[in-house]
Amino acid sequence: MIAWPNATDERRTGFNLDVPPNGYAWWYVDAISDDGREGLTIIAFIGSVFSPYYAYARRGGAADPLNHCALNVALYHQGSKRWTMTERSRRKVARNLGSFLIGPSDLGWDGRALTININELSAPIPGRIKGRVRVVPRFVTKTDFVLNEDGNHRWWPIAPRSRIEVTLEQPKLSWQGEAYLDSNAGDAPIETGFTHWEWARGALRDKTAILYEAERRGGSRIDLAITYDAEGNLEHFTPPPLLPLPRSGWRIDRSARSEADARVVRTVEDTPFYARSMIETTLLGERVTLMHESLSLDRFKMPVVQAMLPFRMPRRR
Repeated sequence: MIAWPNATDERRTGFNLDVPPNGYAWWYVDAISDDGREGLTIIAFIGSVFSPYYAYARRGGAADPLNHCALNVALYHQGSKRWTMTERSRRKVARNLGSFLIGPSDLGWDGRALTININELSAPIPGRIKGRVRVVPRFVTKTDFVLNEDGNHRWWPIAPRSRIEVTLEQPKLSWQGEAYLDSNAGDAPIETGFTHWEWARGALRDKTAILYEAERRGGSRIDLAITYDAEGNLEHFTPPPLLPLPRSGWRIDRSARSEADARVVRTVEDTPFYARSMIETTLLGERVTLMHESLSLDRFKMPVVQAMLPFRMPRRR
């Protein structure tokens, strides 16, 4: 099973990753079809960082992350979208080195590919997402990154260059495309470490570029700008200037690194604390379309935002 780089024991291995009270781990996939018409994002959470139920449980002290697991699936299909994120309790969760079951859905790693079997209901508008997604990495990277001075928030870009096969029964969809796979893990709530962060990735002509930027609670920043070539070789590069982008509909600040102008191609998720967009910038002399995320953790902490979240994130015990 995939182990975090420099793992010395099974506590950092596969889906058996040790997640302490109030901590979290997630595995993230995004993909765009070869014809550019379809897209998806999938996030499997232990200790769902955006869960209002987990946030409430932490107010009482040490909360069990395995009691707050979810599979978030977002489909972007020809101008429409479908979205699901149902939280499950510990008794609906099972995991080992190679598999992770969350209610009626599961993830499995067979040594070559990550297979995700999805059977979820969307909210707030009822609908079903059911089918299979298979992610085949071209390589698995050997470097992870510590995101803060305390070392309790970590990021691993597992497979920046992957192929994906999507076969869904509901809605009826079948496509292939380029995909990206990574993982984040932390020993403390994410909002205690950061106020705001932005992340972006995109395919250049012969490599993948990733930008990871965050404002830490203490006032310092992290600014990562890296590429991976077809063999998985890592290179750092000097990020170009930061350019402002239009705020999202919910007034979330967005910005982009670019050597020329930058623009928002499409906003695919717009929430009170989070925006996911497709943006166009210039990096390393190439015009590139990036999947881009902007997250306001100060917004996430607001009581009014917490009160809104259960409508999109139901909980099933």
